Amino acid sequence: MQKETIYVVGHRNPDTDSICSAMAYAHLRRRQGLSNVQAARAGGINHQTEFVLEELAFPVPPLLIDVHPRVRHVIGEHVITVPGDAPLSRAMELFHLHNVRMLPVIDEARRPLGLLFLKGVAERFVVPSQEMEIRRVLACPDSIRQCLRGVFLNNVDEKETEEFHLYVGAMASETFRAKMEGLDPRHMVLITGDRENVQREAVEAGVRVLIVTGNLPVSPEIVACGRQKDVTIISTPYDTATSTWLTRLATPVHCLVEGKSFGAAGLDERLDDLRLKLLHTKDPGVVVLDAEGRVEGVATKSNLLRTSPVKLILVDHNELSQAVAGADKVEILEVVDHHRLGNFHTDTPIRFINQPLGSTCTVVATLYRQGGVVPEPAVAGLMLAGLLSDTVMLKSPTTTEVDREIALWLGELSGLDPLDFGRRIFAAGSALSAYPSVRQLILTDFKEYAAGETSFGIGQVEVVSFHEFLTMKEEISSILRTLREERGLGMAGLLVTDIVQETSLLLALGGKEFAYLIEYPRVEENLYELKGVLSRKKQLVPHLLKIFKG
Repeated sequence: MQKETIYVVGHRNPDTDSICSAMAYAHLRRRQGLSNVQAARAGGINHQTEFVLEELAFPVPPLLIDVHPRVRHVIGEHVITVPGDAPLSRAMELFHLHNVRMLPVIDEARRPLGLLFLKGVAERFVVPSQEMEIRRVLACPDSIRQCLRGVFLNNVDEKETEEFHLYVGAMASETFRAKMEGLDPRHMVLITGDRENVQREAVEAGVRVLIVTGNLPVSPEIVACGRQKDVTIISTPYDTATSTWLTRLATPVHCLVEGKSFGAAGLDERLDDLRLKLLHTKDPGVVVLDAEGRVEGVATKSNLLRTSPVKLILVDHNELSQAVAGADKVEILEVVDHHRLGNFHTDTPIRFINQPLGSTCTVVATLYRQGGVVPEPAVAGLMLAGLLSDTVMLKSPTTTEVDREIALWLGELSGLDPLDFGRRIFAAGSALSAYPSVRQLILTDFKEYAAGETSFGIGQVEVVSFHEFLTMKEEISSILRTLREERGLGMAGLLVTDIVQETSLLLALGGKEFAYLIEYPRVEENLYELKGVLSRKKQLVPHLLKIFKG
């Protein structure tokens, strides 16, 4: 299994507060001794955040597309395999040594030839039902030699796999001679000890393989006769009983899996998909392959019980609908937030910190203070940036006295003037035309909410003038209409906030009744004036939740 990794991550379409609080909180938890913790992001960053990270010389956190548990997360690091040309005896050793029930059979490139199951082997070789089945051996002379740890005294076509019949020459010459009548010696493997007469009669008859047990001597004359009659002769240190048992286990394992279908899963397949495969197969497991089709492990139903090594700490949100995909499938250790409580629940108690402050960065900064940890100047700058961004330079109605006091503290630690830094932050993110597309402009900070059976989505951008927005209004309206249809929203809108005039315009596309419910002055079709509204969270969303719930 992979080592545990704890990601501190904000919501999808992250804003500056989301990114900066994740980075600052990951830094705090590392300072407090939590290992393998790192900041991540659940979406692309906006121009404002790009400016902040570049200004403070921080790299952009890695993108976490999803955290769905994968097959690679629950399989062992070392897989036991058996080469296709190995005898069954070697597979039986591996079953015993490693206490496993299935073995991938591989070729020279580690690609799978099939799966060998202990139960199937036992049914075939341990409890055969007929005498001829007991005698039947599918093998080549060389695999027999390997099983018996023997040496060739004479070898003929030692790599040729054939179906043999196994006999033991533990009888008098007359009895053996009578036994041989009616049998095809070229399909016979005969095991005997130092019965020279039986050895001689066997090679004269031309048996396919003669096995002499106990490292007992074989006369040069018999070996010479074997060469003349194309008889493979093997000398083994084992006694007759052991040799008989091991010869039955000489079948190359590839012969036992050829033509049989087997289940397979990729390393990066989701555990949910693996669960379906295991539920719909009669086999106890599947082979796990890498991108090149090489064997990397096996997966059984017991693997499904293992927990993912990926853990999460959520910041700046507490709703799974806003979290990175797959967050509901992994363990969430902590939540640090300043929003309303959503539909979040866990199976076990967790650390949940939610404060009615202007930004998550303010919450994180208070945790530094409570923990007696003084942040480095650059980390203090991160938290100051997130605080100024989310409180619109302390002008938003969400701003508290704690935010103002923390802003001064962070300004002192970072050496940055909050007013000057805030102006530069918003100037960097105010040009609407700088976004790659209008769709990206809307979705960069777009959040969806549910009010009863109605859902709606609101994006937000900050500008220093409405002029550029008004020239793009029609194109923005078109994209909002498309988004509303794609996502099945009752309303889709973009809140454009002028931080200089401290007011906003809302471009919103909803049902016919929306214009009568919104209760804000309509400037023109689908455009509403929201004087004094700076906060989507505290001012606009509560109002929309109220009117949609009716």
